[in-house]
Amino acid sequence: MTKGDSILNQALSEIGGKGLFTKELDNALLDNSVDICVHSMKDVPTWLPDGTILPCNLEREETNDVFICKKYNSVKQLPDGSVIGSASLRRQAQILAINPTLKVVNFRGNVQTRLKKLENGVVDATMLALAGLKRLNMNEVIETSQIIPWDEILPAVSQGAIGIQCRSNDERALKYLAGLNHVNTKIAVDCERAFLETLDGNCRTPIAGQAKIVDGKLHFSGLISKPDGTDMIRVTRVGEIIDAIQIGRDAGQEIKTIAGPKFIEYQEAFVVANAEA
Repeated sequence: MTKGDSILNQALSEIGGKGLFTKELDNALLDNSVDICVHSMKDVPTWLPDGTILPCNLEREETNDVFICKKYNSVKQLPDGSVIGSASLRRQAQILAINPTLKVVNFRGNVQTRLKKLENGVVDATMLALAGLKRLNMNEVIETSQIIPWDEILPAVSQGAIGIQCRSNDERALKYLAGLNHVNTKIAVDCERAFLETLDGNCRTPIAGQAKIVDGKLHFSGLISKPDGTDMIRVTRVGEIIDAIQIGRDAGQEIKTIAGPKFIEYQEAFVVANAEA
């Protein structure tokens, strides 16, 4: 169990971010304790340790978030002041952009733990990734909940994707992983991660980004926001598949250009919000 899995009473943004899930695995890979590491891609930082590579993405699951609530069918239907459980600043920002009177509280733990808290009335609603619910065969939860469209809540970069990491010089592992790689998934994930890297994104900044191939073209949507849902900037791009990484970089640069000198405020907003809490 990694540190990210074991510390459940604090938001990831408060205890070190995505690297908490991967650092110990990176060390095991580099000291030859393991030959590959399998990751949920949205937990993988945009930089990898020297001597490692991430050459393989398995076929992606659906990427949407799911709104789960006993009384209401969507975020927009929630009464003012309702409480939503989520540890994600990305979800928090987009929720508060819909209705700033809502309250978002830290909500970590496994899926069953979160659903139990919802059932016990700790919160009025929560959001989970559709991919996770499908992999756990929680069809009854999905069927009674709202699968949120991208134009309402844009998913996280790399959400729904599984990646496999190995040592850069391990020719045997690289050969096997090449046979497992799902090309269209890797193209989309590489685009999204290039967007995130350009923004120097981490768990302290609400960032969302999704790419998909439609009719032979790569379509990308991305956004950045303050944690309270204000000053949200959205960008879209359509381009050639071969230019996937550049499309992601260009989208990130467009956000920086729109934000101008105030871009640093997006990276600092988390610290300010916590100081005021």
